[in-house]
Amino acid sequence: MNAPLDTGCRDTPVLRERGQREVFCGLTGIIWLHRKMQDAFFLVVGSRTCAHLLQSAAGVMIFAEPRFGTAILEEKDLAGMADANAELDREVARLLARRPDIKQLFLVGSCPSEVIKLDLSRAAERLSAQHGPKVRVLNYSGSGIETTFTEGEDACLAALVPSLPETQARELLLVGALPDVVEDQALDLLAQIGISPVRCLPARHAEDMPSIGPNTVYALTQPFAGDTHAALQRRGARRIPAPFPFGAEGTTLWLKAVAAEFGIAPEKVDQVVAAPRARAEKAIAAAATTLRGKRIFFMPDSQLELPLARFLTRECGMEAVEISTPYLHADLHGPELDLIAKGPVISEGQDVDLQLDRVRATRPDLTVCGLGLANPLEAEGLATKWAIELVFTPVHFYEQAGDLASLFARPLRRRDLLARQHPNRLEAAE
Repeated sequence: MNAPLDTGCRDTPVLRERGQREVFCGLTGIIWLHRKMQDAFFLVVGSRTCAHLLQSAAGVMIFAEPRFGTAILEEKDLAGMADANAELDREVARLLARRPDIKQLFLVGSCPSEVIKLDLSRAAERLSAQHGPKVRVLNYSGSGIETTFTEGEDACLAALVPSLPETQARELLLVGALPDVVEDQALDLLAQIGISPVRCLPARHAEDMPSIGPNTVYALTQPFAGDTHAALQRRGARRIPAPFPFGAEGTTLWLKAVAAEFGIAPEKVDQVVAAPRARAEKAIAAAATTLRGKRIFFMPDSQLELPLARFLTRECGMEAVEISTPYLHADLHGPELDLIAKGPVISEGQDVDLQLDRVRATRPDLTVCGLGLANPLEAEGLATKWAIELVFTPVHFYEQAGDLASLFARPLRRRDLLARQHPNRLEAAE
């Protein structure tokens, strides 16, 4: 079910806005990365506000010992009255003495550390020399000044790429952090198709990190990995262009693109995926009864907007009013744009007041946005979907396709229920 190129949105003029944004910062990516990389530790060099954000987002229990923490910058650090590097070295030594299981330590920059120009890249080199080879110390920025919340993962993976070993082997690399159960599903499908070995970035353990070389081909599973994509190309690796594996169609096209790279016929893929694809299509159809004909507006938040819009319009019968993304990477997102029928506004970046004006003017049935905008829009009688939930929930590949569709159907069903139970209240909001 491919749209002809002349009906897609690849050549649609892009509305580019550069104004006030409403997004989470890149520190949020630590919440899923620390679960994925089981012998890594993420040390945020920041303020107590950074610590509170992570603890709230992760729901950390007081008796839990997660694989992330915050090296607190106090007032004397911010005022230049203390040697922040000496304090950081002391905190890292204390952490590694207490946690001998740590094999990779990420120093994560935040707004406070970047404001005082603390050079975490030099700190990582210094600490790697002190604690290596047992512990590898890397750094990246999760600062809200520079990054939206999914860019934290991209920055982390891009920081890993230069340190990966060299190889001449022809291997497939899957790029993007997936929940373990979803990653296992993808690896099983690829093995059945006849593709092995397959490496993953990030790997679950430091010793399993992949090697990279000129014969490495890689398939992105996340549409926000632009910096990682560039870092892999600098190492000589080559990307397999494909739509992203969201929904039954997207997953099938992704698998066929990978299979074609290894000389495997599309008929072989169809044979292998027949049963899981049928299950996915049945699950999607159940949610599509609620979604079909509904109008959706994507505000820029997660960089998942384009593949999700493709999935919802082609497989669930929705109509996209505007598809906005923080950054539109023509190379990575081109296959998605080819499959989205002409019609919606395609926008990059955000001027939140202007975009809210367009939401209010078009009054879509569902607006996908960040937490800070959802409640005000709901108060105005507009149904919303939290963008952050789409990152924290397993949504890739066949077995999760029905859950993905249901995430969008749920707020519409809730709204219908409220309309029946409290019609006067809903009319007053509108």
